[in-house]
Amino acid sequence: MTEIVQVLPLENFDLILYFVDGRIKKYNISHLVGKGVFSVLADPEFYRSRCTIMNHTVAWDISGQYDPSTCIDLDPEVLYRDGVDVKDPLEESA
Repeated sequence: MTEIVQVLPLENFDLILYFVDGRIKKYNISHLVGKGVFSVLADPEFYRSRCTIMNHTVAWDISGQYDPSTCIDLDPEVLYRDGVDVKDPLEESA
């Protein structure tokens, strides 16, 4: 099973994803923003402040209670398969 252990939401709806196997990938979610349940992500503050990890994947906490049953999440297998390998941006800025 593919697991994400950390996420860094960036501008332009890019996500930096840290996987349990040590791989770091970038995935852009702009194709989802504004559609259906993802319409709330059009608010930049919500997109950044509510982005978290739940159930081993990227999620946005809708309720503010970190309840996995009230979140929007993305399939970690798709993120791993379609994400682009990148160097850790946190190490580059240090």
